[in-house]
Amino acid sequence: MTANPIYVAIDSSDRLAAEALARAVAPHVGGLKLGLQFFMAHGPDGVRRMQAFGLPIFLDVKLHDIGNTVAGALTSLAPLGVAIVNVHASIGVEAMKVARAAIDPATAIIAVTVLTSFDAADLAAIGVEARVSDQVAHLAAMTRVAGLQGIVCSGSEAAATRAAWPDAMIVVPGLRPAGGDVGDQKRVMTPRDAHDAGASILVIGRPITAAADPAAAAAAIAASL
Repeated sequence: MTANPIYVAIDSSDRLAAEALARAVAPHVGGLKLGLQFFMAHGPDGVRRMQAFGLPIFLDVKLHDIGNTVAGALTSLAPLGVAIVNVHASIGVEAMKVARAAIDPATAIIAVTVLTSFDAADLAAIGVEARVSDQVAHLAAMTRVAGLQGIVCSGSEAAATRAAWPDAMIVVPGLRPAGGDVGDQKRVMTPRDAHDAGASILVIGRPITAAADPAAAAAAIAASL
């Protein structure tokens, strides 16, 4: 992994726009996060084209199915050699173990805990009465038992996760500069605060991708860390 913790979130279905963005920000970020929208539009070939920029790829597909199906999907993705791929922790410990065994150890597998667009009311609406922080801790513990490398959580849970799991890869999305528009996110934090809380990787989308000058925005965020 590169020392620069910023992975820019590229979720565009426009391949040329995605490539232009990656080219512009490549000197200022440590990796590219390719979302489901990008992958559904461009598939493995699109991933290979983005790998040409020389940055590690986090393929954010959030797999959620029975263990055999998740393992099959990961086996199909294995030839891409991405740096990071993810599943949902809620598939359970045994399915996560099967997932870990399905792909080369050089690819880190991390588990999504509670989406950063969720708060306690959203959890309650799907039948989870736990506090968000407790649910994240519970799912992180399951992920660790399963042998995965780390989790996706909000910055608010990064410090507690780091304390409980010192060598975890902690990937934090939903980041916004101070005073920035939070959009559809609910559990947000500034990149600097998340970094200081123990985040390994900062996934940053709209504050960079929607900026008038994405390269300048990426450089400014990197300088703030």
